[in-house]
Amino acid sequence: MDTTYNLDADLSGEERVFHDSYDRTLLYLENRQKMAPVSLIVLEGELHHLTVYEGQDWVGRGELKNSEIQGQIYAYIAFIGKMKEELQDE
Repeated sequence: MDTTYNLDADLSGEERVFHDSYDRTLLYLENRQKMAPVSLIVLEGELHHLTVYEGQDWVGRGELKNSEIQGQIYAYIAFIGKMKEELQDE
């Protein structure tokens, strides 16, 4: 009998979408920064537009899409926070 704990099995659809979106967005931001670095101002502008987009749900886009957007927002927040820490350490 396999007693391995499977985290994905315990996640709801919304949680799975959130984590996938977070991971993909964070990977995208890391790769993008390696290829063609962008400034904090540009990243914070993109984050601002994501939060505006998140708030424009007056017709109801659904829980899965909202979870995807939340994952993207949290990835941007984490990436920007990491960049700020690195700049302070320099």
